Amino acid sequence: MSMLTSALLGLLQGLAEFLPVSSSGHLLLARLLLGIQTDSPAMKMLDILLHVGTLIPVLVVFWKDWMAMLAHPLRNKTLLLLFVASLPTLVIYVLAKKLFPDVDGFAVFDNGWFLGASFLMTAVFLLLCEARSRSSACRKSRPGIGSALIMGIFQGIGMIPGISRSGSTITGGVLSGMKKEAAAKFSFMMSAPAIVASLLMEGKDAISEGYVREIQLLPTLVGILVACVSGFLAIRFMLRIISRIPMTSFALYLALIGVAYLVMQLLGSPLLPAFELPVIAAG
Repeated sequence: MSMLTSALLGLLQGLAEFLPVSSSGHLLLARLLLGIQTDSPAMKMLDILLHVGTLIPVLVVFWKDWMAMLAHPLRNKTLLLLFVASLPTLVIYVLAKKLFPDVDGFAVFDNGWFLGASFLMTAVFLLLCEARSRSSACRKSRPGIGSALIMGIFQGIGMIPGISRSGSTITGGVLSGMKKEAAAKFSFMMSAPAIVASLLMEGKDAISEGYVREIQLLPTLVGILVACVSGFLAIRFMLRIISRIPMTSFALYLALIGVAYLVMQLLGSPLLPAFELPVIAAG
């Protein structure tokens, strides 16, 4: 893989991880349009490492929050809430692995057959988020146990490529009565344990199966650096504008991409897989 391609993927990862448009969906779409094999071991490992690139700005932007949690782990409730929010995501991940072992759980979506529909689902989530955020019921400036659980469920749904993790979790927070800006901050912080868990689980498989050796060092480092810088800019941008810009703007963008993708599938584009459910032998 060239450094230019790796930089492009890193840029998409960094921006789309925190903008509510789905980083996994845009990475998959870019690989399909560029003719890059989407489900190879090397690509899966690259995805993990690009996510690590976006972990760094989360740690940097919210460093005061992380330091407060480490200094007072019992008194500070954020650490507990992040743990609570991670539980539904973990349960959904494990259930998917158990129900569909032949396709490794959510890997059933890895070839992109469902991507157009996923973009449209995210658009619907964002429309719900915007409608709910205008309600006087959305007053909470901090998450509670209920909000953390709901956002964790939405984060589990966001493991499907094309369904934005940040968009779905912000929607979950707003539906639970949180202000958009408060839900966005907690959503971004939720990405840290999710990325670390993914790195541990998927990285272990990469090492044991040996495909970590397929990673090209210099292009990968370039991709990680670009993901880090663009992720930092995306977080700062979203925190600044989320209370002022309607989520409908992002929803319109995703709806256009989703419809275009489905139309290309219906026309039989050679670049995209057909919209048909893969044969799954439930275990």
